[in-house]
Amino acid sequence: GGTKMTNEEIFDRISNLIKEQLHNEKIEVTVKTNIQEDLGIDSIALMEFIITLEDEFNLNIPDEDVEDIQTMGELVDYLSRRLKSS
Repeated sequence: GGTKMTNEEIFDRISNLIKEQLHNEKIEVTVKTNIQEDLGIDSIALMEFIITLEDEFNLNIPDEDVEDIQTMGELVDYLSRRLKSS
């Protein structure tokens, strides 16, 4: 497998991707941030974001998994699990 990333590294990468997608460097993102509600990301933007994540982390993220992920913390945990098992 590839190099194992820490949850902190994963979080930093995700938050940077979000800031790029929303064109807003000032967004405050924490592990408790609700991706859709707090960041105002609608379902279409979310799909685009997931595709960006798939490219960034070289993973395939199924729709049913996305439905279970609400917060940044859950997303970090999910990606961390997936990266460890790949």
